[in-house]
Amino acid sequence: MPKVSVIVPVYKAEGFLRRCVESVQSQSFSDWELLLIEDGSPDGSAALCDAIAAEDSRVRVFHKPNGGVSSARNVGLDAAKGQYIAFLDSDDWFLDGMLETLVTLAEENGADSAGCAHLNVEESGASWAEPGAMPAGVYGKEEIMRGIVDRLMTNRTGRPGEFLNGFIWRFIYTNEIVQKHHIRFEGAYLEDEIFLIEYFARAERLAMSDAALYGYLQNSASATHRYMKDYMKVYERFLERKTALAEELQLAQRTPDWRESTNWAGLLIAVGNEYAASNPAPWGEKERRVREICKRGEMKDAIAKMHPKNQSRNKQIVTELIRLRAFPLLTLLYRVKNR
Repeated sequence: MPKVSVIVPVYKAEGFLRRCVESVQSQSFSDWELLLIEDGSPDGSAALCDAIAAEDSRVRVFHKPNGGVSSARNVGLDAAKGQYIAFLDSDDWFLDGMLETLVTLAEENGADSAGCAHLNVEESGASWAEPGAMPAGVYGKEEIMRGIVDRLMTNRTGRPGEFLNGFIWRFIYTNEIVQKHHIRFEGAYLEDEIFLIEYFARAERLAMSDAALYGYLQNSASATHRYMKDYMKVYERFLERKTALAEELQLAQRTPDWRESTNWAGLLIAVGNEYAASNPAPWGEKERRVREICKRGEMKDAIAKMHPKNQSRNKQIVTELIRLRAFPLLTLLYRVKNR
């Protein structure tokens, strides 16, 4: 049985999959299996996956009809044989020593999980390190709840570094916990946040490193940068799942304002999505949709009950314009931004 199962969803990855795979193969830690989940990609990714597997017996390939990143990761979770699970996106890469560092941290400290910082890399080559979910150290149950779960439940707006990004790939996870509680992904957006809440609410011990061990490409073609026509439908399902977790794990008692905070974050994403340059709708139609979203029950409630502060400058301006119902000004702001 391999120590670590590395799960990689593959879709339109022909141009960068080799780099991704080689970053695993070049790790100083070699007791791993690599699961390439080819998600019905229309390019040459399927053949490339098969060629890579033919070269390395530690690589297993699964071909499936296109169903999105969540369904692809779930195929990997169902097939994973490792003691630990690691996630890697096909346009990203592990930096030197990632697996050895995290496995050693977990095992030396009797931890369910280990995590690290990561390196943000722009397509231009510019890069900067982003701190991990928590500073270097070893944390028990209550510290994990405060440092990760509570922050993912509430405080979903704020400045970068203050609120917690739901990046699943900067941790390794104990497979036994994942399988025992059948923790799986669902949806095309915000799926990582739910996975992290569900996993870490059940973890007992976490070891963290301050080292940046994962390379995250700021890919303009990724799902997080494209207009999502069905975003509100995806968001409503996300909120349903988060509500169910809050009730099942009694998380609402810890973070009473989680719903308003979550809806504000969802609203800001919805507004940015409607005004996205890749949305082909006319500007008047974009503004109409934004007005309608702000009138929806959950969003209207959040606007009335909570006033997010201490955000980035641009996010704070958008927040104030929404609260003032200054939609023509909001539209003008995005028109200038998208020039």
